[in-house]
Amino acid sequence: MSNYVTLEYDVLVIGAGGAGLRSAIEASAAGVRVGLICKSLLGKAHTVMAEGGMAAALANVDDRDNWKVHFADTMRGGQYVNNWRMAELHAKEAPDRVRELEAWGAVFDRTADGRILQRNFGGHRYPRLAHVGDRTGLELIRTLQDHGIHQGIEVHMEHTIVTLLKESDRVVGAFGYDRERGRFKVFKARAIVLATGGIGRAYRITSNSWEYTGDGQSLAYHAGAELVDMEFVQFHPTGMIWPPSVMGILVTEGVRGEGGILHNKEGKRFMFAGIPDAYKSQTANNPEEGWRYTQGDKNARRPPELLTRDHVARCIIEEVKAGRGSPHGGVFLDIAWIKEKIPNAAEHIKKKLPSMYHQFMQLANLDITKEPMEVGPTTHYIMGGVRVDAETQMSNVPGLFAAGEVAAGLHGSNRLGGNSLSDLLVFGKRAGEFAAQFSKESNSGQISDAQVEGAAREALEPFERAAKATANAEGPYQVQYDLQETMQNLVGIVRREEEMVRALDELHKLSVRAKQVIVYGHREYNPGWHTAIDLKHLLTVSEAITRAALARKESRGGHFRDDFPNKDSGEGKMNIVLRKEADGSMHVSREEIPEMPPDLERIIEEMK
Repeated sequence: MSNYVTLEYDVLVIGAGGAGLRSAIEASAAGVRVGLICKSLLGKAHTVMAEGGMAAALANVDDRDNWKVHFADTMRGGQYVNNWRMAELHAKEAPDRVRELEAWGAVFDRTADGRILQRNFGGHRYPRLAHVGDRTGLELIRTLQDHGIHQGIEVHMEHTIVTLLKESDRVVGAFGYDRERGRFKVFKARAIVLATGGIGRAYRITSNSWEYTGDGQSLAYHAGAELVDMEFVQFHPTGMIWPPSVMGILVTEGVRGEGGILHNKEGKRFMFAGIPDAYKSQTANNPEEGWRYTQGDKNARRPPELLTRDHVARCIIEEVKAGRGSPHGGVFLDIAWIKEKIPNAAEHIKKKLPSMYHQFMQLANLDITKEPMEVGPTTHYIMGGVRVDAETQMSNVPGLFAAGEVAAGLHGSNRLGGNSLSDLLVFGKRAGEFAAQFSKESNSGQISDAQVEGAAREALEPFERAAKATANAEGPYQVQYDLQETMQNLVGIVRREEEMVRALDELHKLSVRAKQVIVYGHREYNPGWHTAIDLKHLLTVSEAITRAALARKESRGGHFRDDFPNKDSGEGKMNIVLRKEADGSMHVSREEIPEMPPDLERIIEEMK
């Protein structure tokens, strides 16, 4: 270990998106020494892709909103497999976290009387999303960074963690390397917060950028933490599908929140068919009423385009399969139609959706103020992840915390748009607070030289294999491509048992291939090596998603089984839990969801 740079912190935060930054700020405020690791550059986090807004019951636009309505909406959207305590804490604390962000300098859009403006979004009963045009995630990151740089946090950019280090049953550090020079580093820590985001790069079509390879879920799993709800993957209904070079890039739900409508190649709005019973009483029967709703009319009903994401994504797929899709395999999303409703519609769209306007002009040479966009579902978010305690965000491994997308529980089977950003703030704060508390109550622990040397040897194996490679040896990119194709085709939006069984077989073969990949050159600036290391994480989360999806024999939220198309009341009372066995195999178990307290049950009944 003396060969490697060793850094010591009280709290080490792995991941520098919204949850990581908020955790680091809170831990630092508690007076402990904090290290922050980001896989890419600071500020380049998937948080910036959350463009539409952050959900909090401020009641600035509709005074009927409150935490109880937000709680009920979140539970209904997640179809009641949520961790109800996390949903309660989130709904209660989100308004304070948004006001706190405002106090730190966040610049929100405003109502006429100067309060934070809120917009409608899918699954939310009232206008609830505080926003900054369609750049809300970017503003959140900017604000947290500007505030965080004054807190004495040490930031390590372009570093990858390859394994967590343990003493007995608790974590005591992490082992990784800097991506620029390829030099190994040891990070000692009394407590670790995982805030690494999602798993989108396990799929071929995704809104996620290259960093999102399931690192946090995999690191936690291999360290002994439980994963839960991994079958629930959210396919955002609207990603760009043309040209091919930009396939999967997100088209914010804010387009629909501002009045955008979906139609097929025949010009027909298809979302009026198949409205779920739970939403029929709230859903518009005609375009006029839906338009009034998006403009904040309290008496109007929501347009069907603002139903939950899982439902909208499946409706789009049905149109494409029926031959009514757009030329490139999606459907049309039209915001230009509002010129029928308001004067100067083009300027209104540019003001409300500036990022979308520039995104389509620059990437697709399309003016959204004049033409409809071609969109289709894209892998966007995973509701599952590391199982954490609702109050503290600590996993079942002492000293290991998780917050944000890498942690499970809040969203149940389907996340409502806008809940992700307030999730980052609420539980990022809690993770940082309790990680700091844990670090003050714990010693620094001892790091095993054998663990470190073993991790270093494993990381360097692709170079050693290259030195004695045969003619049929392959690099990591082909394995990664084949894995993404397998997950996209066999464990995607619509699932069935025989395909997922085949996926497990393919994943086993890919795992064997991954252990044989070769990397040429040296450790400096070597993206092939980085990809080879990512394969372990991608394979772990892909297996977890597939095994959990096989175990849940029903359709619920982001998990749709063609062979079990209905919800099952018995299955809905269960969480699928995954843990690593001593022999290295993945153990799947079913655990009953704890009963909700009577006062929360009453809230849900009242809101129905």
